[in-house]
Amino acid sequence: MNFVKCRRIRGEINIPGDKSISHRAVMFGALAKGTTEVSHFLKSADCLSTISCFRKMGIEMEESEDLLKIHGKGLHGLTAPKDILDTGNSGTTTRLISGILAGQSFPSRLTGDASICRRPMERIITPLTAMGADIASDKGNGCAPLTIHGRPLRGIHYLSPVASAQVKSCVLLAGLYADSPVSVTEPALSRNHTELMLASFGASVSSEGSTATILPHPSLAGQQVTVPGDISSAAFFIAAALLVPDSELLIRHVGINPTRDGILRAIEAMGGSVEKLNISSQAGEPAADLLVRSSSLHGTVIEGAMIPTLIDEIPVLAVLASCAEGETVIRDAAELKIKESNRLDIMVRSLAAMGVDITGTEDGMIIRGGKPLHGAVVDSHLDHRIAMAFAIAAMAADGVTTIERAECVDISYPGFYDDLRRIAEPF
Repeated sequence: MNFVKCRRIRGEINIPGDKSISHRAVMFGALAKGTTEVSHFLKSADCLSTISCFRKMGIEMEESEDLLKIHGKGLHGLTAPKDILDTGNSGTTTRLISGILAGQSFPSRLTGDASICRRPMERIITPLTAMGADIASDKGNGCAPLTIHGRPLRGIHYLSPVASAQVKSCVLLAGLYADSPVSVTEPALSRNHTELMLASFGASVSSEGSTATILPHPSLAGQQVTVPGDISSAAFFIAAALLVPDSELLIRHVGINPTRDGILRAIEAMGGSVEKLNISSQAGEPAADLLVRSSSLHGTVIEGAMIPTLIDEIPVLAVLASCAEGETVIRDAAELKIKESNRLDIMVRSLAAMGVDITGTEDGMIIRGGKPLHGAVVDSHLDHRIAMAFAIAAMAADGVTTIERAECVDISYPGFYDDLRRIAEPF
């Protein structure tokens, strides 16, 4: 797919629902008693994988254009799946559902696509095993496919070596089935959608610093859930409006959870103009309209506790840094090597191909920005964040940029390219 420079970005846009919150609404709705109604649900490939898995375990759902109804059966209402559970490309589905399956009364098997079968699952196998779970990597390599024989679980206090919402959520969900409280302490606070939503469904969840604790065997009740726009998806449109001269873009109702808004703080540090309007909150999840204007950006340092709050946005931040004056240093981001692709290496190689002065490091990159970008051929490696990031880079680059396997954006944002074309004025 080919992309070219645009003249300016104008208008307003509604971003599809938050992927993390959409996943959790299905899972928690299935474990609750009664009906959960989810509006602005993200119908992406990843979230549809979650729906498929729970349907295979006896959960009925009704889909319409604007609403997803989940008819929950309670904490112990799932039934043994007749087939292997296929999580597709979704790490969230794979890791979170493993915590739920560990406490069931039936066996199950999980697999996914080639990318999922390379991603590390030892990070959930270790704490689940400490809780008494019977979970194993079928190939003995610490990756999916996984076989889980549900059994009684015990409470633990787990010191996670990584700040990962997927690891934390997996352990907390297993904690629903434990014999005593379960706590997870992270080296830095990761996104807290699980804690907020479980509490709204009726679970007893508490947080202190980077430690989250859940009490076992709550009675979860169906809820009304309105999913805000996904800030990880909004980040690409924010970047486009910042980079293209004479641009102004209003992005409606975007989630600005403090554990997810690192992209906004990084942009502020770079001198970018993003104004929050009409701030609201539902079930502890804040949202706002974002007014973005083109800006002259400068380099900054992105590191430490900030990284978990913008881990999915680092590819597009690297694009912003490439167009900013001065040096940007990104460190403590080694987690990006084990996402859908090795995002660090791909961003370094592909931005260099577009003329960026960039050096990869063991846990990040150094970008000396301000040089003109030119078109190049970029392989997405079937990574949606990579494809979207280079669609934005192309808007600021001379010539034609070709993104190979660009259709992978459907994993998180079906219609992304249509929305981008709608707000981009061509030369």
